[in-house]
Amino acid sequence: MHAIVDQIQSVDLNAGEETRRYLDTLTKPPESLGALEELAIQLSAITGELKPRVTPPAVVVFAADHGVAAEGVSAFPQEVTAQMVANFASGGAAINVFARQIGAQVEIVDVGVAAPLTMQGVTSAKVRHGTANMVVEDAMQFEQALAAIDVGVAAVERAKSAGARCLIVGEMGIANTTASSAMLAVLTAEPVANVVGAGTGIAPQQQAHKVAVIERAISARQANPEAPLEVLAKLGGLEIAAMTGAYLAAAAHRLPAIVDGFIATVAALTACRLCPAVRGYLIFGHRSQEPGHDIALKALEAKPLLDMSMRLGEGSGAALAYPLLQAATAMMREMATFTGAGVSDKAKS
Repeated sequence: MHAIVDQIQSVDLNAGEETRRYLDTLTKPPESLGALEELAIQLSAITGELKPRVTPPAVVVFAADHGVAAEGVSAFPQEVTAQMVANFASGGAAINVFARQIGAQVEIVDVGVAAPLTMQGVTSAKVRHGTANMVVEDAMQFEQALAAIDVGVAAVERAKSAGARCLIVGEMGIANTTASSAMLAVLTAEPVANVVGAGTGIAPQQQAHKVAVIERAISARQANPEAPLEVLAKLGGLEIAAMTGAYLAAAAHRLPAIVDGFIATVAALTACRLCPAVRGYLIFGHRSQEPGHDIALKALEAKPLLDMSMRLGEGSGAALAYPLLQAATAMMREMATFTGAGVSDKAKS
């Protein structure tokens, strides 16, 4: 188990209930703002504040490579990971565009890109040069998984020190849907064929190959589903481990964390298996097109805010959901109460 877990407390349900009561004094019919009210209640429970703030947001993107890419499971070659990290660093990726739109600082963290990276604007925290091919051997050693979790914890602590009040975690890593599909199948006992999708856009024939590769890896690794760190080390990825650490740290520091798509949700599930109290700090940004995402969301009893038919990753869907958190907090701070506005709140019978 990781030391950060000892710092995590459950969300403050009393603060949430106080917000629920306050919402009913605002100039609207009770519960008429639906999921936005539930979001306000959750943000209060996370922060312990009646009128929480979520600005400024911070985006952290963790990048790493996967040895299983050698099995031909992705539509893109492995060198695309490093090329996309360069794109992030120069501000040209989707997540950069959406982060600028919401006024978020972006940190790119190299936790395990196979190629040596020397570009500016990337935090070097490389645990190893990509994972091993999980069909042949464990993806990483247990200590390396813990070290990658530490990278995620440290990134959140940097964001918090810089004043961040909300966290958006993204990833980049060719073949990472393969690693996360393998983890999810083990953690949920779901057949591999049910969790595997097109990823970056592979053909149906290649998808069947991807299923077979994952089944071979699961069979060879024999990870214990009751031991999430073992599942992570044997079948996961360095960026998935770092994201897991980021969710643990967000909970420890009472920061709302917006969970992105499929890979992010598998990391979130891993964090919640390590420490169930993390679940209350997670806000699910969107529903990905990856079929495994529904299975991961169901395992977490999560209802995402948006459904935009996306499957990009990078934290892009979470960034798009962020303005809804802003709206929920603005409603709490700025809306008039019935008393304050001189509006009658009930019809006289």
